[in-house]
Amino acid sequence: MSIDLLELARNLVSFFVILLFSLCFHEFAHGFVAKLRGDNTAEMMGRLTLNPLPHMDMVGTVALPLMIVVLNSMGYHMPFFGWAKPVPVNARNLKKPRSDMFWIALAGPMSNVILALLGTVFLILAATSLMTTPYFPAARTLLQQFILTNLFLAIFNALPLHPLDGGKILARFLPASWNSTLEQYEQVTGMLLLALILMGALRYLAIPVFGAFQLLMRLAESLLS
Repeated sequence: MSIDLLELARNLVSFFVILLFSLCFHEFAHGFVAKLRGDNTAEMMGRLTLNPLPHMDMVGTVALPLMIVVLNSMGYHMPFFGWAKPVPVNARNLKKPRSDMFWIALAGPMSNVILALLGTVFLILAATSLMTTPYFPAARTLLQQFILTNLFLAIFNALPLHPLDGGKILARFLPASWNSTLEQYEQVTGMLLLALILMGALRYLAIPVFGAFQLLMRLAESLLS
């Protein structure tokens, strides 16, 4: 099966660049809230930045997303996905480690929700200013991809499993001994998640993602009418 070069170029812009920015913003949010809560480890290690280089994971930020871009340019329909290196947090620097870690973990998915909402605002602005121009279809496609990517990252990372943010969010409501046991198997859970992703399990995650996307699109349409 041959590669559609035009589709490849489009996917590189509309997915890879968007994903890279969204992942960096996600990790920046973790580090920023950690600093507000008393831990500046991320800042000291150069991770409190939107520069993608310190956040990049060679597999999750480069190899896997680029592989998906190429495969989709060949006619496959794989969900766009990736991850960045987790921002380091030293719980000993936090005044209330249990509650502070909850907010630090929550900051990641919430940052992507905020980006999705901002994308919706820019889509409304684009519709009001560019609707009659030839630029609007491209702008709409790009902004919709931006919204979808961030909704996907928000919902995926909120899954209540370690090593995802959702596992750390859930820890706030579990007995410490239970959470300690779950953390011990974090690597196993992570490998199982990766295996499920490669087997196509992400298509089930598309159900709540597209549900949230349609809700935002209806909101945008109601504001434009």
